[in-house]
Amino acid sequence: MTIGSYEWKLKALTPIWTGDVDQKGGRLIPTGLMGSLRWWFEVLVRGLGGTACDPTSSVRCPDHQRKPTDPGHHCVVCELFGCTGWARKFRLVVMDEDGNVIQNQIEAGESFVLRFIPLRPIREEEWCLLDCTLRLIAEYGAIGGKTVLKPSDEPNRQSAPHHQDYGLIQYLSGPEDWGCWKSRKDLEGYVKSSQWRKAPHNKEEKNRVHDFSWASLGNFWCVKDRYLARQQFNQVIDQNRWLAGCRQESKKVFSFNHPEEKGRTFGFVKPGTVDFEEMKKRLKQVWQNRNFRDEEFLTGDKILESLCKGEDP
Repeated sequence: MTIGSYEWKLKALTPIWTGDVDQKGGRLIPTGLMGSLRWWFEVLVRGLGGTACDPTSSVRCPDHQRKPTDPGHHCVVCELFGCTGWARKFRLVVMDEDGNVIQNQIEAGESFVLRFIPLRPIREEEWCLLDCTLRLIAEYGAIGGKTVLKPSDEPNRQSAPHHQDYGLIQYLSGPEDWGCWKSRKDLEGYVKSSQWRKAPHNKEEKNRVHDFSWASLGNFWCVKDRYLARQQFNQVIDQNRWLAGCRQESKKVFSFNHPEEKGRTFGFVKPGTVDFEEMKKRLKQVWQNRNFRDEEFLTGDKILESLCKGEDP
């Protein structure tokens, strides 16, 4: 490990798609990996009770009424990942096991290392949040610019690109001689601190409402060892426009049919639109012949408690 840097060793269970200028996945584009990592970091921060801006909208940081060094100039996520007038606090290098920089797409079965090289001092809480984010992705989510459209049970469809899994990883190890000793209470106190900008979650812009508060671990759910085949997927999102997503908006349910894991299904709810009980009801309907139990439905709060302890639920 380079002096001053922290490294996480991971293994790709599926190819990792980051895309390039031609929207092809043959090369590894670190910024694509960075964007996905930042998005899940935001999900974690909101789940801990903090706020995080949407860097793609008009409600993004910074607060131009303040100087870059003033409290409240940017949110806790931008503190680490950067924003206009405030550079990212680290450089990310993606390497293979021999320490060579990876240039091509990371393929299934390939182990790789994420090396974070500090460019400015990084607080212990930030390293802990980063570690929690990587474990969240590895155990319950997926990383990269493309995951999967819909798994399929039909042999003639399974090899189609839009039915293949992308972005599943395994957490192998964290930095040597380092471990996060911060509790959930410590991390909650950090992300809620008055030093951070309280990013608004709703704002009208050109007749469009930016509402990204749903992208929070508080609204997250996951079912391990199960997947939704194409027709089951359609049943789950049926007649719910928010779950299905629309143009320029992501769907809110994701499912993977990966033999090493026996499947993984996760998603988000939005109070007032669809809640946890409604999601469980929909999943029970499609898995009624597979003895789906309530305790298999893991919510973000339970997942968060285990992430802060460094163990799986």
